[in-house]
Amino acid sequence: MTYCVGIRLNAGLVFLSDSRTNAGLDAISTFRKMMIYEQPGERFMVMLSAGNLSISQSIREVLQVEKVPNGDDEPITIWNAKSMFDATRVLGSAVRRVYSQDGPSLKAAGVDFNASMIFGGQIKGEAMRLFLVYSAGNFIEATRETCFFQVGESKYGKPILDRVLTPATKLDEAAKCALVSMDSTLKSNLSVGLPLDLLVYREGRFRSDEHVCIDEHNPYFRMIHETWGQRLREVFEGIDDPRWDGGDAAHPLMTGSPRYEPMRKITNPGERIV
Repeated sequence: MTYCVGIRLNAGLVFLSDSRTNAGLDAISTFRKMMIYEQPGERFMVMLSAGNLSISQSIREVLQVEKVPNGDDEPITIWNAKSMFDATRVLGSAVRRVYSQDGPSLKAAGVDFNASMIFGGQIKGEAMRLFLVYSAGNFIEATRETCFFQVGESKYGKPILDRVLTPATKLDEAAKCALVSMDSTLKSNLSVGLPLDLLVYREGRFRSDEHVCIDEHNPYFRMIHETWGQRLREVFEGIDDPRWDGGDAAHPLMTGSPRYEPMRKITNPGERIV
């Protein structure tokens, strides 16, 4: 399994992925799940992938040569697309091509066609965009209301993203938030593991110099891991324990309500529960 997150902010984009794949308790491997497509000064795109590794790798290879019709003009590829929407159409077409080639064989072997991707970046002449591509090749786009996407084991790291991220969040804060999200996932799920790939893209650059591979020796991530757990415990301990009797508690747990009445056994056949 895996965990990847992509974030679209006013100031730029943040991408983070783990690198663990496993096919059982004793078959754990490391594969990079972040691919960067760059034409300096003209376009910058990043793809994060989750799901079946063989499917994801096939999609990556097909994507670099895939073309979609463009009327009488030259077919669209990720290298000549005029917009990120068109580039994402090419990615969707690549997904469907791999499905047409491998889907029947996978189905015959009892294997689901399982792949999902986060695809985002910027092409000169338009704003940054971020998409979530499904295994059918269809996709949705991030908005101001939903400024991040996750694929893979998303449930453990989602709460911190929901509470912290807005389009106005600073890039470095978003990178920190993504790493906390990843640390929470690593803590709760063994199918996600180090090393991590973290990339920060600043709007209008069409390249990124802020890209790092994070392993267990990385001092910043070790600090995140230790500090986040400690601060969570401190906050937890700072919250009042529940007071069942109310008393002088500022925030009593129990208040009067008929909903709290238990279900009682009828001892007299003529008795009726009200």
